[in-house]
Amino acid sequence: MNAIASSLASIVNEENAVYLWENLEPTRKESIQKAMAAGKYPSCIVYPRTQEQLAAIIAEAHRQNWRVLPCGSTSKLSWGGLACDIDVVVSTERINQLIEHAVGDLTITVEAGMKFADIQGILAKYRQFLALDPTAPELATIGGIVATANTGSLRQRYGSVRDQLLGITFVRADGQIAKAGGRVVKNVAGYDLMKLFTGSYGSLGIITQVTFRVYPQQEASATVVLTGTAEAMSDAAATLRGSALTPTQADLLSNKLVSSLGLGTGLGLIARFQSISESVNEQANRLLEVGKQLDLAGTIYVAQDETNLWQRLPEQIQSSATDFPITCKIGVLPSAAVEVLNQVEIGFIHISSGLGALSLNSQKQTLKMREICQTHSGFLSILEAPATVKEKFDVWGYTGNALDLMRRIKAQFDSKNILSPGRFVGGI
Repeated sequence: MNAIASSLASIVNEENAVYLWENLEPTRKESIQKAMAAGKYPSCIVYPRTQEQLAAIIAEAHRQNWRVLPCGSTSKLSWGGLACDIDVVVSTERINQLIEHAVGDLTITVEAGMKFADIQGILAKYRQFLALDPTAPELATIGGIVATANTGSLRQRYGSVRDQLLGITFVRADGQIAKAGGRVVKNVAGYDLMKLFTGSYGSLGIITQVTFRVYPQQEASATVVLTGTAEAMSDAAATLRGSALTPTQADLLSNKLVSSLGLGTGLGLIARFQSISESVNEQANRLLEVGKQLDLAGTIYVAQDETNLWQRLPEQIQSSATDFPITCKIGVLPSAAVEVLNQVEIGFIHISSGLGALSLNSQKQTLKMREICQTHSGFLSILEAPATVKEKFDVWGYTGNALDLMRRIKAQFDSKNILSPGRFVGGI
């Protein structure tokens, strides 16, 4: 073994916890390569099994000035900027235990490596759920979800990742273990620190444990799909935003996405209602009536048809990667969502937040869409793209005035710049 791998093996005290770069399985190696700038590759990947082992590894990296790329299952490791000159990859995938499920308090505390799907399985036994809908839910670890602030259209009802986070434990860049927040809903100590770590892409510290609020499962569910012209769809979205209706999920869909899902023609609006049966039926029919008044085609999906629809939506977006290899996260004024979706083939935007995702086919189209988003007081950041695109292109497209503040925060948390160097905004 090389010197770094040998040193780390002595810390974790397990031969099968450290894998040399040349011995990695091809799929894992490919995932890591997508996250890194060309040139130097890490000497190894290490899988600590406890928070204490992780802390010891990071402390040694800090002493030796080794550059570290943290990850979970690597399902989102290719997002963001390209990491530079990494010496070692550290995965939290094996730090994956349930710490506490306070059923009556509606909270759950888990280690960062636990898979999202496993958490939902635990909660389902008590008719509860974690109100996030991340990319690749079967693979995604909870630490990776927090580090990338990754959730989807459930933000319509439940908010973003940071809105549901009650507490975190993390390993600092010097190897010390620190905490913020707590395990109860009313505890707000350290709230700003939790916001800071959410979406930090492993650049400030490595999350090891999280506490989330959870929610009871609803009695009934139904989804309304409206399709038709851009003008009518814009009116329908505005009417829904201004109404007393309370969908748990509500997105506008691009033309090609609508047709590929077999939902009809034109743009689409997909809205899910979950509550008691009477409320769900009333709200679904009211939205359907709005669509009829605007000459939009409308359908209500329930039971397995509804479940299949929401499963096929992200699958369809992912399956388009061959023709549309650049995946972007965007944000625009909600009133501009229809105009933006009219410019692309594959994309969706949440009707209330204006956040969404686009699948694009070239650097030229990406530049054009970034300009359009910025015109509408928004942004476009590249999540996934070929390395050749990321090497030439500003992945984040940040135009705000907080970059100097971000650099100072990075210096406070990671003075040696050993954690995820180059992956965050401005090359941080």
